[in-house]
Amino acid sequence: MAWGVPPRPPSSKVQALYELCKRTFPSPSAAGAGASPSPPLADAVRSISSLMDTITPADVGLRDDNVEDDRGHGFFESNFLKSSARVARWAQPITYLHIYECDAFSIGIFCLPTSAVIPLHDHPGMTVLSKILYGSMHVKSYDWIEPTVLASSQPARLAKLHMDDVRTAPCPTSVLYPQSGGNLHCFTSVSSCAVLDVLAPPYCEDAGRICTYFHDYPFSSLSAAAGLAKVPGNPDNYAWLEAINSPVNIYMRTGMYTGPPVQT
Repeated sequence: MAWGVPPRPPSSKVQALYELCKRTFPSPSAAGAGASPSPPLADAVRSISSLMDTITPADVGLRDDNVEDDRGHGFFESNFLKSSARVARWAQPITYLHIYECDAFSIGIFCLPTSAVIPLHDHPGMTVLSKILYGSMHVKSYDWIEPTVLASSQPARLAKLHMDDVRTAPCPTSVLYPQSGGNLHCFTSVSSCAVLDVLAPPYCEDAGRICTYFHDYPFSSLSAAAGLAKVPGNPDNYAWLEAINSPVNIYMRTGMYTGPPVQT
């Protein structure tokens, strides 16, 4: 680049998102073996969140037609669907569109048909930004109670409810952190919808960032091993979460991302 010439602006909002994430999220390897990267600074996360707030379906290659169709913004359309009767909602897969991934962060889109569910799961040591691009979804999320409170009768841990609400596009980007913001969450699509996700760092089994799924039980259904009789405020805002050890079957497929490419 010539001296004094300003840098060329990003060619797309996706490119701008990649470049901002690249500057914000350091590689976990830079923290040393076995160490978790520190959560990013709040100002840096706000910059990414503000950019994601401006991203529309068209910016990531999703069409604006068929918005009311359960096939989802034109994405779930296929020759099979065109030539057959309407497929039952439960038979339609969740589709993941991969945009970019490195050891520091990943960018991708989940496209959910109506009534699809991504079960309750965690994000160990991760910061996650989620932007609903179109449609509506019910979000239920929790954070662990610290110090740890365990149930007396089964391997469940106490968590506090962070959100239990329906979110409809356009709405602000949500952010969760390793220990706050609703690090454990589940999604149920109210209508066909799509969510742009940034995970920093992404899941990595070798680094101990394994996705665990959970059952949640009302606070009143179990008692604490240490004799906790009550919790501050409304007991309905607390739940016992128990890890699911058996495989969780989610009807999901990988689709082809057709939006602007990321130039690394």
